Amino acid sequence: MKVAIWYGAAQVDADGHVAGHDAGATLVRRLLRVFPGALLIGPGPRHCEGFDMIPLEFVDGADTVVIAMDVIDSLSIWRTLKANCDEPKLMNFVWWNTSQYTHPVQRAALALSCALFPTFANSERTASEVREIVSSSTIPALAEKAQIAWVNLGIRLEHLRPRHEQPVPVVLYPAIYLSERKQPQLFLDVVERVVKRTPIKVEARLHESHLISEQAMRLSRRDWTWVGPLTASREDYWEALARTTAFLATANEESYGLEYIEALVAGAVGVFPDRAWVRAILPVGYPFIYRTPAEAEEMLYRAVTDTAACRRELHLAAGGDFAQWLRARHDDDQFEKAIADRVTEWFGD
Repeated sequence: MKVAIWYGAAQVDADGHVAGHDAGATLVRRLLRVFPGALLIGPGPRHCEGFDMIPLEFVDGADTVVIAMDVIDSLSIWRTLKANCDEPKLMNFVWWNTSQYTHPVQRAALALSCALFPTFANSERTASEVREIVSSSTIPALAEKAQIAWVNLGIRLEHLRPRHEQPVPVVLYPAIYLSERKQPQLFLDVVERVVKRTPIKVEARLHESHLISEQAMRLSRRDWTWVGPLTASREDYWEALARTTAFLATANEESYGLEYIEALVAGAVGVFPDRAWVRAILPVGYPFIYRTPAEAEEMLYRAVTDTAACRRELHLAAGGDFAQWLRARHDDDQFEKAIADRVTEWFGD
């Protein structure tokens, strides 16, 4: 069975590689690796580096499973495939937070898509949200037959780099967007109070669409901040994490939290809000979860002034080895096996 990947935002550079280091581009590359010979659906036919691009109209839906990363598009994808075959093979991949869709039409379209087509989610929490949306927004006859599976995305552990502690602690803004859901103003308020107490360097690597925003400009005016573009390569990204001392998470919602887990595995001390998405990815008793901005300030201050003690607390919370606890639960080998197994289960070999 062939596989084709649908992701409307996917871009391929002049050398034939999937461009970008945001979550979507990273997942496209991961799926291309999981399914050797997979196609990337795009505007026109093209031979790329290790894969081919093909327009949706050229896909043979009879022997090709289309994995839709833009789930709301699935109904229109099915209609296009149906023009050339009786039973198109289509599945959804929900890798983002479902709360981003707030309009009733969007929510209904998401529910119908996940009820009609097998759906694979990036975490147990996301899968639960999908089930709830399907149950509340579709008729029982559809909801009862919905096929929904999940596994944690995980990270590629071979990317890890040796730690490089910095003379001035580095605090990371752990997101590439300054959207409201990420609460960048809360981040700025807290780090401003910390920098009044002890020297720190704040780094923010932003997607180009947010790099020129007013918020980014305001952040970059501080002499203790560095605001710039995403790293040029995954190797550079992991090198930057290896010298990051701590990060302050402020997002209201996350579907999984891949960037936070990568930073934690790299050795940064993470300070998190008391949210359900946080509890889902961390060990019970994780010591740096705040309920108020004042608590966030105190925890971040400790993370940058008594980092070694904070890391010892992380190890205790994880039963001895925090990095190993993360590796055991967030290894992308589990993701690759799980999604490949589901494609076989749902559509055959």
